[in-house]
Amino acid sequence: MNRLFERYPEKTARAIEIIIPSITWFLITLPFWLSFFHPALVAYLVIAFDVYWFYKSATLAINAIRSYLTLSSHVRVDWLSLCKQIKGWDSIHHVIIIPEFKEPLSILRDTLTNLTKQDFPLKSISIVLSTEDRDLTADQTGEILRKEFGMKFANFWIIKHKLNSNEVAGKSSNMANAGRFVSDVLIKKGYDLSKVTVTSCDADILLHPKYYSNLTYQFLTDPDSRFRFYQAAVLFYSNIWRLPIPGRVLNTISSILNLAMLKQGKRLINFSTYSICLDTVKKVGFWGVDIIPEDYHLFFKTYFALGEKVRVTPIFLPVLADAAESSTFWKTMINQYEQHKRWAWGVSDIPFVVHNYFTNKTIPFWDKTGRLVNLLEQHILWPTNWFILTIWSSIPPLINPYFARTVLGHNLSQISSAILTICAIFILVIIFLDAKMKPQRPAHFSKWKLPILYLQWLSLPFISFFLSALPGLDAHTRLLLGKRLEYRVTEKV
Repeated sequence: MNRLFERYPEKTARAIEIIIPSITWFLITLPFWLSFFHPALVAYLVIAFDVYWFYKSATLAINAIRSYLTLSSHVRVDWLSLCKQIKGWDSIHHVIIIPEFKEPLSILRDTLTNLTKQDFPLKSISIVLSTEDRDLTADQTGEILRKEFGMKFANFWIIKHKLNSNEVAGKSSNMANAGRFVSDVLIKKGYDLSKVTVTSCDADILLHPKYYSNLTYQFLTDPDSRFRFYQAAVLFYSNIWRLPIPGRVLNTISSILNLAMLKQGKRLINFSTYSICLDTVKKVGFWGVDIIPEDYHLFFKTYFALGEKVRVTPIFLPVLADAAESSTFWKTMINQYEQHKRWAWGVSDIPFVVHNYFTNKTIPFWDKTGRLVNLLEQHILWPTNWFILTIWSSIPPLINPYFARTVLGHNLSQISSAILTICAIFILVIIFLDAKMKPQRPAHFSKWKLPILYLQWLSLPFISFFLSALPGLDAHTRLLLGKRLEYRVTEKV
């Protein structure tokens, strides 16, 4: 198989691009055609998936609680004092790359102002504001920010990324350009890159004040730090009180899911905003320039280059981010849809992972198989789970009247509903953790609206279809048809 992938890399990649979305459509349509011949098999598949979903829901709830308890204790730890007990702590330098394209000045100012609140010495932190050559306002915005923040950090660089013919516009190509720039500059300045971390920081991210003292402590105490990504809990809470109900429900679930993932062990993969040793990034050739899902791609690029020691270390601190928003309800919904479609476009990275899975002979079979299975599970279930959970159980009795008269056919919907009703209990965990973690209610959010925070969960089936399953299916279908997705910057308000 490895010879096939090595000899025909483009053809095998395109074949996988067709196979994976085809599996998605196969699962969605399965009960419509299989119920004519084997309705009982469809019924057993429904029940099996419902049980699986119960397990996933329970695991999510348990991991979310565990992560919350760990996070609650870690925010109280004096990480800087612990760092100072380690010899050489002050030799660690942190670089923060903020890729941006037409971001509002207010958003960038808030991000940088928040960074000045780090309890780690700011003279050990450098900022790279990585703009795009296509952004005509970048020079003016950069100059304003340089005057306000240039003297507060060790270095404050503003660079421009000019898109080359072999590059895809987006965060990944921007990060690659910034990574090469800062690597060259720091080497000339005499820095040891093995003692430098680099953080991919979205423009709207508010890092916890103890983020870099925590990162420094973990970096110094882990003998395999050069093989590590560091990931905090990204919570879409910065503007949560301004969002309409669909956006609020969706981003609450996304936030608690991000929190729960910190307890996933080897299943955890870096997302959105993360840190890694700069020397490691340089060794693997920086971020990809021709892809969109930059976070997962860099992980697997590093994993296949350096081996099974590569993994993600959780940082149990909250990191606040803006949820997709706009000036009107419908524009906000469009932005939410487009953002989740872009995230679901991570399915386009599967051919790269599969290719390396077969051609890489150094990583143990079970380790790389586990990684691949987890990736496939995530991306295939993204657009399909809604269909399996909501309509699969009702289709066999409708299509096959004979099956409807059997005991299994008559009771299928009730059995499925009973299992899923039990799963709904875990929504209470999400509601509880959301109440504990999101920012305090602002004055503009009237008290009489508070009951809506509980009633809004009744809309979950509709929201999960239109803002999760549908954009996921959109991304898969685009990949199936060979239509590339262009990077769309999430609008900020």
